[in-house]
Amino acid sequence: MTDSLVLTLAKDLIARPSVTPADEGCQQMMAEFLAPLGFAIEPLVFHDTTNLWARKGTTTPVFCFAGHTDVVPPGPADKWNTPPFDPTIVDGMLYGRGAADMKGSIASMMAAVKRFTTDHPDHKGSIAFLITSDEEGPFINGTPKVVETLEARQEKITWCLVGEPSSTSQVGDVVKNGRRGSLTGDLTVFGIQGHVAYPHLAENPVHLATPALNELAGKQWDNGNEFFPATSFQIANINAGTGASNVIPGELQVQFNFRYSTELTDIQLKQQVEEILQKHKLRYELKWTLSGQPFLTGGGKLVEATQNAIKNITGLDTELSTSGGTSDGRFIAPTGAQVIELGPVNATIHKVNECVRAADLETLSNIYYEMMVQLLTKND
Repeated sequence: MTDSLVLTLAKDLIARPSVTPADEGCQQMMAEFLAPLGFAIEPLVFHDTTNLWARKGTTTPVFCFAGHTDVVPPGPADKWNTPPFDPTIVDGMLYGRGAADMKGSIASMMAAVKRFTTDHPDHKGSIAFLITSDEEGPFINGTPKVVETLEARQEKITWCLVGEPSSTSQVGDVVKNGRRGSLTGDLTVFGIQGHVAYPHLAENPVHLATPALNELAGKQWDNGNEFFPATSFQIANINAGTGASNVIPGELQVQFNFRYSTELTDIQLKQQVEEILQKHKLRYELKWTLSGQPFLTGGGKLVEATQNAIKNITGLDTELSTSGGTSDGRFIAPTGAQVIELGPVNATIHKVNECVRAADLETLSNIYYEMMVQLLTKND
């Protein structure tokens, strides 16, 4: 039995061991596929990161598919039932690293675009692809740099569909219409090292910091809103001491993270944390890392088209959600684009034996096709 176009593309992508930030020719394969469809191909390489901007058309609105060709390391190959970069279908499931996150989505996008441009050669607006090989890594030279390049020349995305695996039980049951912000603090609290038998000659930073950490952990930062749960503060790591049981440590290192809603800004969170630390009269250093601002597409044409397409193809009434981690949508939304994340079931992402239902990729491609019909052929 001959594979469908979606499966052929998915297998080709999965077979390339593109562990972040490597691309291993995935984007070149995409470019060779898209160019005959009328796409202008623009490779954008920044340091160790390969990116692709491909666009068909010069007018607005611009419907953009966004995604990444890089994958996380597969781990020990002997833990896999099939080789991680040898795409294999077993009982209707396509196995391989990246099958769900997110080479399956990219294959579905490509197949949908080929069908759509064949069926609707005179569609309105433009279709684009924004693809990076640095989504699973430090996300420095990937989507942020591409967005910076587009912004510098006033090239705007109207609607952006990110192919992250958003679905829970079946394709289209959940769509991400936003994400919480992520803010990490690396805190060092200073004490005075000494012998445990002479505590009056030392200052234990663990004891000093505990009341402040308890206050931070117990604080209600906000109540969330219609789209976001309440802001979450979590301590990710804590470390002190020399390893000896008779030494009072001189420093305490604490790493914590906020996943925060649109009710607060990163500036407000930083200020409130500093106020608590200062209230407890700690001597400290605090370094902040902002991984992404919260973003939300509360409504509009993209949300409507997504809901309609999923209903038309699957019969499902999709759930809009902002749960989970971050995505590259956080770099695209600040430009003014409406952003949605829609992809396959996420049950096996980053796991050994990552897989996706082969039939689900066909369904996903049909949904992507229908979204383009909704947005690029209908009259306003």
